[in-house]
Amino acid sequence: MVDSLLLTATRICTFEQQRLLSNASGFLFERDERLFLVTSRHVMMDEESRHFPDRLEIELHNDPENMAKSTGFSIPLYRDGKPFWRQGLDTAGEIDVAAIEIDRSALPEPTVYHAFNPAHLLNAVEHIEIGASLLIVGFPLGFHDALHHMPVVRQAMLASSFGLRFQGQGYFLTDARTHRGTSGAPVVMRACESALTQDALPWRLLGVHSSRLDVGTRDLLLDEALGLNCAWYADILLTLTST
Repeated sequence: MVDSLLLTATRICTFEQQRLLSNASGFLFERDERLFLVTSRHVMMDEESRHFPDRLEIELHNDPENMAKSTGFSIPLYRDGKPFWRQGLDTAGEIDVAAIEIDRSALPEPTVYHAFNPAHLLNAVEHIEIGASLLIVGFPLGFHDALHHMPVVRQAMLASSFGLRFQGQGYFLTDARTHRGTSGAPVVMRACESALTQDALPWRLLGVHSSRLDVGTRDLLLDEALGLNCAWYADILLTLTST
């Protein structure tokens, strides 16, 4: 038996034509029969680092009896010269989350995966205590179970008040050891309420991991890195996946 959480995440490789550019993390989200790949916006395009891929490739399991079998699935980032992905904005500026729709009819048969949906987002009456235990599911430095094509999971802790936009931005903080390649990973918490504990995917989707947070005044020789990370609130997906 494979934990359903591991089948939500997929390793992303970005390409400029046939040239491999980078590795990242992503996960699947479905709404109204439509399927989306979610990751960090800077995976799709990042002006600062001059990262301009024209397609993504993800890895999908295609044999329910053998997790060692998988296939690559290519997703173009532009259609008629225009970006095919969706990215969010709020009053503080750009949100480092992007979603791109996957053509279900083009998926190999069978395809083995699990996807989050709006029911996995936190509802308005739920409260998460500071210091709550979280998980980040991804592919740090591209590392994964290369035989079974599975991500790895890092323990995290909620490091800022959930529901408050940290310093006015649309993210909260986690305390976790992360690396390059984790960008776009889902940040989740085990579901406690009965409605989701009976679900095939009994997890709350809280955020999308973006990047490590550092202090510009830190002495690189004397001071260790903070070990804190930015995770953008997952409710932005309701906007990005609306019709």
